Amino acid sequence: MAIIGRNGSGKTLLAEMIAGRHPIRGKAPLYPFPPEEVAYLSFRDAYGGETDRTYYLQQRWNQTEIDAEMPTVGESLCREAMLTGHSPEDVEALLASDIFHDALTPRLDKPLVLLSSGELRKFHLAKTLLRRPRLLVIDNPFIGLDAESRTSVENLLASLAQNGSLHIVLVLSRPKDLPAFISHVVMMIDKVAGPKMSKEEYLSTLSVDRDIPSMPVITPSPSTDEVLAFNDVTIRYGSRTILSHFHWKVYKGQRWAISGRNGSGKSTLLSLVCADNPQAYACDISVFGHRRGAGQSIWEVKRRIGYVSPEMHRAYHRPIPVESVVASGFYDTVGLYHKATPEQEAACRHWMAVFGIEDLIGRSFTTLSSGQQRLALLARAFVRHPALLILDEPFHGLDDENRRLVHQVINDCCKSPDVTLLMVTHYADEFPACITDHLEFTS
Repeated sequence: MAIIGRNGSGKTLLAEMIAGRHPIRGKAPLYPFPPEEVAYLSFRDAYGGETDRTYYLQQRWNQTEIDAEMPTVGESLCREAMLTGHSPEDVEALLASDIFHDALTPRLDKPLVLLSSGELRKFHLAKTLLRRPRLLVIDNPFIGLDAESRTSVENLLASLAQNGSLHIVLVLSRPKDLPAFISHVVMMIDKVAGPKMSKEEYLSTLSVDRDIPSMPVITPSPSTDEVLAFNDVTIRYGSRTILSHFHWKVYKGQRWAISGRNGSGKSTLLSLVCADNPQAYACDISVFGHRRGAGQSIWEVKRRIGYVSPEMHRAYHRPIPVESVVASGFYDTVGLYHKATPEQEAACRHWMAVFGIEDLIGRSFTTLSSGQQRLALLARAFVRHPALLILDEPFHGLDDENRRLVHQVINDCCKSPDVTLLMVTHYADEFPACITDHLEFTS
């Protein structure tokens, strides 16, 4: 079965109720098996789960600051097997499957915080399957996965569902993501669950989304013609080489699509541009005509950049007002540590209205749905009219109408010849029409 609906409609709340995470007035859910055999997996942007408050934005790139006691992939899987009464052989059998072998087996000695967004999702799925649940509820099962991995996950879940060993409930934002093995759908509208219907009945109810108005063209501060220059850049983590003798130049007004498999180096590349990766200072990298490490501070680099990514989403884990999250884009901080000026407050309200979340003003960021949070972070990226927009998986968790809205905003923003765009996504149809160039990572 699938639970589907728009961002903020209550999908995750219903899923958590099914999984026993919220008390229910009256009768609790009844299952033909013990409640401990119900597993809930949320593919939100999190490394250590909701209780992990130690993660910060640059942590993934700062290997020297990673605690020596931080668990590795292999240690975490073995620990989970031990807690659930399984053996190391059970872990080996799970890792031998197509979906996990290439993604996790070579990374068993890697600390969790160093995993890419897609690798992290595969790890959490493997860890959950070690519990051998009877009912598995998965929120956003395909988020952050490359095309090959999405197919592998769907095939794995289909095989588990078909042999009767597992009942599966998926939480989805898009009809397009409905797997073939799903038989029934529950649609959520304004926190109300509709009747369970067959997938065919649900698909027949879909209507065309409303038109989205065009957005005003923005004019950023002028920049040099050469926005980025990577000259013979090599990045290594231990024995693993992420970039090898990499050359790349980006000029003002270009709009780059960046693609590749999970763990191929896409987010590492963007971390070098944003000065979040300390290895950038040992390389020949220039941003807006300034050589990295030649005296320009990280704040000067970020001043012209608007940025959103899974790493940034993970870093916002404290209950602060959503408008403060948007306003933090003026200061390039995770959280707001300065009082916004009246002009900045007006700009925040404007961009929240552009992304359709002005009614969330006053709400705590942590109380929003994952899709609403992503819209707030997009407003944060645009709020300062940046010359360089860096959008790493900007559509995570968004429903179809909000995807159309974000596409429109990106295309309208890029009507300005002074705006340069770098965008990462695993879905080819998510790249906007304004794309002019393509960089693909093949490793």
